[in-house]
Amino acid sequence: MTVTDMTTTPARLGRLSAGLAGLTGWRRLLAAAGFGGLATLALPPADAVPLLLIAFPGLLWLLDGARTRRQAFAVGWFFGFGHHLLGLYWISAALFTDIERFWWALPLSAAGLPILLAMFTGFATLLAWTLKGRGLGRMLLFAASWALFEWLRGHVFTGFPWNLVGYGWTGFLPVLQGVSLIGIYGLSLLTVLVASLPAGLADAAVPRRRAWGALAAGLALFAALGAWGGLRLAGASDATVPDVRLRLVQPAIDQRLKWAAGERVRNVQQQMELSAAPSSEPITHVIWAETAVPLFLNQDARLRQALGSVTPPGGLLVTGVPRMEPGPEGEPLYYNSLAAVDGSGAVTGRFDKFHLVPFGEYMPLRRWLPVGAIAGNGAEFSAGPGPVSLDLKGLPPVSPLICYEVIFPGAVLPAVEEGAGRPRWMLNLTNDAWYGNTAGPHQHFAIARTRAVEEGMPLVRVANTGISGLVDSHGRITAMLPLGHRGVVDAALPEALPTPTLYGRVGDGAFGLLLLTCFAVGLRARHRG
Repeated sequence: MTVTDMTTTPARLGRLSAGLAGLTGWRRLLAAAGFGGLATLALPPADAVPLLLIAFPGLLWLLDGARTRRQAFAVGWFFGFGHHLLGLYWISAALFTDIERFWWALPLSAAGLPILLAMFTGFATLLAWTLKGRGLGRMLLFAASWALFEWLRGHVFTGFPWNLVGYGWTGFLPVLQGVSLIGIYGLSLLTVLVASLPAGLADAAVPRRRAWGALAAGLALFAALGAWGGLRLAGASDATVPDVRLRLVQPAIDQRLKWAAGERVRNVQQQMELSAAPSSEPITHVIWAETAVPLFLNQDARLRQALGSVTPPGGLLVTGVPRMEPGPEGEPLYYNSLAAVDGSGAVTGRFDKFHLVPFGEYMPLRRWLPVGAIAGNGAEFSAGPGPVSLDLKGLPPVSPLICYEVIFPGAVLPAVEEGAGRPRWMLNLTNDAWYGNTAGPHQHFAIARTRAVEEGMPLVRVANTGISGLVDSHGRITAMLPLGHRGVVDAALPEALPTPTLYGRVGDGAFGLLLLTCFAVGLRARHRG
């Protein structure tokens, strides 16, 4: 970059920042929503991370024009609304599987969820505005405020840590290796910080050389992180678990047919045919998706025997099933479960989903919404006891996760103090057929892939459709069936890292330390200024 460029660029940005700060009323709010939508394009499946260098400076310049707490909150809220409206549009697709029954929920899913999630972004900008950071310190305070409320979004009211900013790096695996140290929340914090630095080029309180130097240092940080990640990948082992060969079955059954009374048996038969297809190498274990058997397996001995007939000799068929058992009052209790069936038809292992989807699997506001859960065809599911380490014949200990249980950082493995040994792999059964050919299944797979890097543990993901595959302990995809494809993939199970990653040992502790450091340095810069 020439001296002329360094002179003219801040002047142009100064005019742009002044213009954005001068916006009022609906123009300011519409611009905030537009920048929020732009930030969404940095996430899967677009993966256009450089757009964050526009979106976050734009948000900061709009925030400069806020004169009251209400205005500061509104700027962030509209940014978040635009961000989630575009990023989560696909959730409404689930309702169209039975739109005559669930038409009333369409506005709630399309706009209601973005309205609620935008509250976290609004409080983040309100906090950053209230702290009144100065110079480059305000970028630290803004990034820390954003990351704090992103973390809260992942934990408050059962949590919904979907589309965190750091997931934009799932398309660039070397940088994604950073989550093995600081987790996805830490990577989000660094990403927002660096993406905000161009705002300093238009700040008259920041010397020009310091602003350019900060931006160069931020970009160099990610270049160094990518270089370290590249070296980490270069040294990664390709070792697999001996004597284990998995067959993942993706039947791609249309969601409208999955639970149809006249189709349930036929759906199971289709999966049995796929499971019994010839293979180039002996298969030891067959894995089906979430509720792949849409019948009560624990109440049907003939069905169990039929499944046992396609179980590999000496191995298991692992499948998602609904489960019903009588409750303490005699009423039926329903579970979204996993069952392992051996060659004799006996169930030798079981797991019940513990993190249920609000409104989808249970109704949290039943007093005001006297209707049944959407995914349960009106019935509500009960929650299982939590993450477990499951011992299955012929396999290393596994942490089973059903559907979106895999999206929660630091909550995908059983706690060591609970007496369970550390699993050696994660198994995620899901059914993204609800969402059709939208961005949702791609986002879900990218999020699941990140858990493998965080924990240093391979992930096997089997979906009715979108997207099945195996991911090794560094996030490398070793086998995959694309969205909408009907078939099987046969592959070996990658080995876990010999020791847990830093994140696997301390969880969000490293992120917490980084967050406190950003707040402390930003506040100190404010007082010194």
